[in-house]
Amino acid sequence: MSNRSLVVTDYVEPLGKRILIRKDEPRQKTRGGIVLPDQAEIPTITGRVVEISVQIERDHDFPVRKYDKVLFHPKNAIPVDFESDNLLYVVPIEDVVAVFRRSEIPVTKKRRSKKDQDLDDDSDE
Repeated sequence: MSNRSLVVTDYVEPLGKRILIRKDEPRQKTRGGIVLPDQAEIPTITGRVVEISVQIERDHDFPVRKYDKVLFHPKNAIPVDFESDNLLYVVPIEDVVAVFRRSEIPVTKKRRSKKDQDLDDDSDE
């Protein structure tokens, strides 16, 4: 007999062409900073990919990877009663409409044209 003990953890594995998304919390204020009452909650359909089915992972036609932030259509999203706050959804890959990407662009100092310099000089007069 072994003295080792096992830790059992539960997890959700989507099947077929589906992914598991943790929906972002709904916004309580607008981008302009206006605080909204609870009844006026803005529905959120963005979230982070928590898990990807094996079928999606092997299919290079779907550029969605674990931890990506995605925009999805909630109509066919199936809520998963796995966490107390109920923010997990199994979503068909066809309902993922966008993936948020971030790229780093080197910033270079823009050279001003002779015309721009002349316009600045004229406005000083």
